Amino acid sequence: MSILTYISGWPLLAALLLIFVPSNFRVIIRLVALVATFISMALAICMFWHFKAGQTGFQFEQQIPWVTSLGISYHVGVDGINVGLILMGAIVGFAAACCSWEIERREKEFYILLLLMTGGILGAFASLDLFFFYFLHELALVPTFIMIGVWGRGERKNYATFQITLYLSIGALLALVGLIALYLQCGANTFDLPAIIKYVHDDNHPLAVKAQHFIFPLLLFGFGILVSLWPFHSWAPLGYGVAPAPTAMLHAGVLKKFGLYGLIRIALPLLPEAAQCYVQVIAWLAIGNIIYVGFVAMRQRDLNLLIGNSSVAHMGFIFLGIASLNLIGITGAVLIMVAHGFLAALTFALSGYIYKHAGTLEISELGGLCRKLPFIGTALLMAAMAGCGLPGFANFVGEATVFFGAWSRPALQTATVFAVWGALVIGAVYMTRAIRNVLHGPLPQKFNQLADANNVWRKLPYALLLASLFLFGCFPKLLTDKIQPDVKPIVSMATQARASVMPVALNTTSAISN
Repeated sequence: MSILTYISGWPLLAALLLIFVPSNFRVIIRLVALVATFISMALAICMFWHFKAGQTGFQFEQQIPWVTSLGISYHVGVDGINVGLILMGAIVGFAAACCSWEIERREKEFYILLLLMTGGILGAFASLDLFFFYFLHELALVPTFIMIGVWGRGERKNYATFQITLYLSIGALLALVGLIALYLQCGANTFDLPAIIKYVHDDNHPLAVKAQHFIFPLLLFGFGILVSLWPFHSWAPLGYGVAPAPTAMLHAGVLKKFGLYGLIRIALPLLPEAAQCYVQVIAWLAIGNIIYVGFVAMRQRDLNLLIGNSSVAHMGFIFLGIASLNLIGITGAVLIMVAHGFLAALTFALSGYIYKHAGTLEISELGGLCRKLPFIGTALLMAAMAGCGLPGFANFVGEATVFFGAWSRPALQTATVFAVWGALVIGAVYMTRAIRNVLHGPLPQKFNQLADANNVWRKLPYALLLASLFLFGCFPKLLTDKIQPDVKPIVSMATQARASVMPVALNTTSAISN
C-alpha cells in the first residue's frame, strides 16, 4: 500500500475513531487528533525525503479499480508538483491540531471536522483520479462552513458563513461542470488523469478547440473562486476574519491551493489552446489581486482582516506564474503555493493567540505587545517580513522566480512591473505599518497581564512553521530540483509552439536555486 494512503488515511481514521469517544474525554480527544496528525506529518516528511529528485513521472503510486464501467479508481501518486503540497499540508495539519487548544466547547465535533478537513485535502492533493480529486476536496470543504458557523467569532459570523458557503459552492459547482465536460469530451472513458493525458497527447486525440474554450473558463473561474481570484475574492478576508484560528490555518494555508493545483495539473496540459488565449485575462486578474486587494489591506483596522486580504493578494503572484506558461514561472507558482501555505498558517495561528489572550484584534486597541509577548511578537515580525518577500524566506524565492518567468513573456511585462510594485511597495507598507502598531509603541495597561507562549509545547507549532519557511528559503533546491522535471512536460503540452523558451527558463531557475 502506498505511503500516500497512510498520510491521508490516518486523520480520516482518527476522525472515525473519535465518533465513539465520549465528549467528556477531552484529553483523549485532543491526544487522538495530535497523534494522528503527527503520524501523518512524519510520514509526509519521510515521503518527501525518499522522493527521487530528477525522476519524471509519479512515485509511490497505488491504483485500485472501483467503478470500472465509468473508469473510476482509487489512484494516488506523487510527483514534483504535489510532493511539496502534501508535505506542507501535513505540517500545517499538525500545527493546526496543536493550536486547537483555544477551542473550549464542543471539542469532539471540532476535532472530528478538523481531521476530516486534513485528511480530505491531503487525499485530494495525492489523487490522480478526477472523481476522488473532487470528492475529497468537497469532504475537506464542507467542514469549513460548519466550523465558521459554530466556532466563529464576532458579530458578522453568520453573514460570513453564508457568504463563504455561497461563493465556494458556486465555485465548486462550476469546477464540477468543467470536470464532467472534460470527461465527456475527451472520449477516454476514464476519470484517471494520467490515462486522460496519455489519450489526448500520446494517442493524438486532442480536444476540439471549441470544447477547450467551453471547458477552460469553467475550470478557471470555478477553481478561481475557490482560490479567491479577484474580483471573486470578497468571501475570503471576512471568512478568515471570523474563523477560529485552526480553520483559517487549514483553509487559507492548504485547502485554497486546491484550485491552483487543479489549473496546473488538469487545465494547462489538457486545454493548451484555450490556456494560451486566456493568458492575458489571468495575468490582469492576478494584478487585481496584488494591487486592488493590497490597497484594501492597507485600510484594514482589524489584524485578521489585514492578514486575510494579504493572503488573497499573494494568490495574485501564483496566478501570474501560471499565466507565464513557462518553466520558470510555473515552478515559481508551485514554490509560492508551498511557501504561502506555511506563511498563512503561521500568521493566522499568531493572530489566534493574540485574540485568545488580548480579546481583540483591533489594531488601534493593540500596541507594545512585544514587551509582554517576546516570542509571539518576534514570530509575528518574522512572518510579516516573510510576507514582504524578505530574502531568507521561501516566499522570496517563489516571487522572484515568478517575476523572472512573467518578464520573459513579452505580453506580460507590463503586468510584471505592476506585480513587482505591489510586492515591494504596497505589501511592505501594510505589513510594516501593522507590525509597528501592534508590536511597538506604548503597551495599554489592560495588557499588563498577558502571558507569552512560555513552554515548548505552546511554541512548537509556530517554530515548526517558521523553520519550514527558513528551510525552503535558504535551500530552495530541496523543492526546485523536484518540481522542475515534472513541470517541464506540462509546459511542453501547454505551449508546444514555444518549446524553445524552456531551456533558458531552466537555466535561470537553476541559477536562482543555487
